[in-house]
Amino acid sequence: MRSIDEQTIKAHANQRFKSEYHYALFEYHRSAKVLAVLDKAGVPVQGRVLDAGCGGGGMPLSLAEEVTRVVGIDLSDRFINAGTRLAAEMGLRNLTFAQANGMALPFRDRSFDLVLSHAVIEHVADASLYLRECARVLEPGGWMYLSTAPYLSFAGAHLPRLKVPVPLHLLLGRRAAFAIFRALARHASWTLKEPEHENSFIKLAKQHACKEDDLLELVRAPHLRRKIEDAGLHIVREDLHLTSTFRRLPRPLPAWLRTTPLVQDIVVSNMEYVLRHA
Repeated sequence: MRSIDEQTIKAHANQRFKSEYHYALFEYHRSAKVLAVLDKAGVPVQGRVLDAGCGGGGMPLSLAEEVTRVVGIDLSDRFINAGTRLAAEMGLRNLTFAQANGMALPFRDRSFDLVLSHAVIEHVADASLYLRECARVLEPGGWMYLSTAPYLSFAGAHLPRLKVPVPLHLLLGRRAAFAIFRALARHASWTLKEPEHENSFIKLAKQHACKEDDLLELVRAPHLRRKIEDAGLHIVREDLHLTSTFRRLPRPLPAWLRTTPLVQDIVVSNMEYVLRHA
């Protein structure tokens, strides 16, 4: 398994918004963390792998260095100027990209040994159908890696940050918060923490276009667990990562917050699952 190089990951994180190519490079290096999770769970990273929502294609590039065959699919063709180009530069011949819908995968049953879904399910119109499709194309006993974030957390909300950190989505609800951020991007972008090149709200406002809400699945931890089980997938490992603010609290508060349903969806910034096909 590739070692995790935090310095390199950070360097590419600082460049990731320059282009789809730069973001794919960042994902390529950051994927070492995904490989580490799979390794700890005892998942054999080998055989045939599907990235069911690959974006620019950084993670499939990483997997192609480890396994026999990798396919990366995405609804858009973002991978053309990123993953495809990088694969050619790296001389990877066991990697294929295709434009496809994760809710109707164009593959036969039992086509893959491992399926990856990194920060995808929150953008899927029917999460239950998406999970069933991922399970369908897995071999019996095959594995799946799934990561996402609860929509009530700052990370999972996929909204800009105010310079004064007020959680508008918690105070006013998602619809009102989204409308406010669109207005701020258009008329008072100085109130937003992220610079223009990192903020799609501002970019679109300057193009006289409106940002559309692409958060289609409002992920909550208990509901996601049920959907996973209903799809015929078994949870082997669950990692719930707290935001840095709550991680710094004195013990045993962080552990209590992480496992308490009442606040879990607010304080958890990322959820990682290792799943196995029944």
